[in-house]
Amino acid sequence: MKVVILAGGFGTRISEESHLIPKPMIEVGGKPILWHIMKYYSSYGYNDFIILAGYKQYVIKEFFADYFLHNADVRFDLAENRMTVLNNSSENWSVAVIDTGLNTMTGGRIKRVEKYIEDDTFMLTYGDGVCDVDLDRLLEFHRSHGKIATITTVSIAQNKGVLESAPDGTITSFREKDDSDEAIVNGGFMVLNRGVFSYIDGDDTTFERETVNRLVNEKQIMGCYHPGFWQCMDTQREKKRLEELWEAGKAPWKRW
Repeated sequence: MKVVILAGGFGTRISEESHLIPKPMIEVGGKPILWHIMKYYSSYGYNDFIILAGYKQYVIKEFFADYFLHNADVRFDLAENRMTVLNNSSENWSVAVIDTGLNTMTGGRIKRVEKYIEDDTFMLTYGDGVCDVDLDRLLEFHRSHGKIATITTVSIAQNKGVLESAPDGTITSFREKDDSDEAIVNGGFMVLNRGVFSYIDGDDTTFERETVNRLVNEKQIMGCYHPGFWQCMDTQREKKRLEELWEAGKAPWKRW
């Protein structure tokens, strides 16, 4: 089964680093977060990846083209212009990096790789978030309900003060947020059937808005709640949290 990873956006919310490289290539523990996501899928036996690239897509291509240089010890024989890999630590991965356009919306990026999806079912996620969702359970849930789409839903704590106001604008109550102030959001880590492509019109279609809303209206999407760890990397603060977990040996997504 193929795993499709959205990795083409501009990453403007973490522009301190994304002005140089695509956000999925920002490193956590010395490895791109994209690598962490792929390692997680691989730990469940999913090794066939399609990366939907766009912004600075050549950086992603160069990483995989030079994978041994990034991940293995090598010896260079300059006289014979030859490189020897001393410890082959390569992954059992098939990786297709597809340039889906610079300004293409998320739905449009997915639509562009329809021809590369041979099976009826495939997995989809974003290239900037990690979690410890049980992928076997997720797939089992998807197959049990017979709908086109399953999304992993997660709870995130609100990060603003909570207030109420009267119709004239008068603030009637205010308190600081607490752990009970949560919202259920799309955590990525989706399972989709090929039928989803008929819900995407073209490059200007935003998957999270037009496509998902159409699926909702036709009752073709289900949410699989994940109560465990989930963290996206939109800001330097979030990146720092992931780094701290990794360095402390407490990264919940590390199954390898």
